[in-house]
Amino acid sequence: MSELTRRVLFALLGAPLTVALIFIGGWVFAAALGAVAAIGAWELVRMAKTSGSEPLEIPAIMLAAAIPLAVHANYLGVFRVTVTFGVLAFLALLATAIWARGVEGRPLVSFSVTLVCIIYPALVSYMYPLRYHDYTVGALAGTMLVMFPIAVTWATDTGAYAFGRMLGRHKLIPAVSPAKTIEGAIGGLVVAVLGTWIFAQFLLRPFAQLTLSPIGLVTFAIAVGVFGQLGDLAESLLKRDAGVKDSSKLLPGHGGILDRFDSLLFVLPVAYLLLSALLLPAPV
Repeated sequence: MSELTRRVLFALLGAPLTVALIFIGGWVFAAALGAVAAIGAWELVRMAKTSGSEPLEIPAIMLAAAIPLAVHANYLGVFRVTVTFGVLAFLALLATAIWARGVEGRPLVSFSVTLVCIIYPALVSYMYPLRYHDYTVGALAGTMLVMFPIAVTWATDTGAYAFGRMLGRHKLIPAVSPAKTIEGAIGGLVVAVLGTWIFAQFLLRPFAQLTLSPIGLVTFAIAVGVFGQLGDLAESLLKRDAGVKDSSKLLPGHGGILDRFDSLLFVLPVAYLLLSALLLPAPV
């Protein structure tokens, strides 16, 4: 089976499963996000070890997995995650790095890299507050709001690839990603605006009763397009530092979890912030 065939088959299976998990919501969705964050942390730890660092693998994986579950518990009102709770976790992790690594094991570097391995993949947790945003009513509306930045990110990636192949002449950052071009990056932003308008008009408005003003639409599209491409470049830089082509071989034809979520990890916090400020009720 060719790599392209594996990619297509995996996408055909993965896309409906993703939408179904978002629609189901609740602890099932939170557990799925926890699994994604845990695997992403595992991949990042492996990459960090390849580049010479010694992060704390088990704490990184466990804490990354716990963050989406903590967000879920917070929404249920089971307990409130306060700043003090985060500070205590921070201090516990620092103490663990100091005692586990010792002076010769560069404990500060170990702690810092472990912190990145926890927080970076756990940014996927922002899907949960999008799913249960105050502006949405019902599972379908929540699903549409989560899929909104995902669809625009996909449109950006597709546009950047297509325009780069057709018109690409000037390299964007060749030291990080030799295939990416300035023309492709601009084309990705153009397609992001188009994709945002299509999704808002034909999915967000009828199924979530929400919309964006013209200025809000362009602002959201450009922000998602820019941060999506930054996320892609950031992961390329991490892989180059580790000397690997893919974050792992977990997903057939797609590399690893971080390879699939790299753009979204940058997009989701920005999308949550902007949608909270820019969303409007759709006129009846």
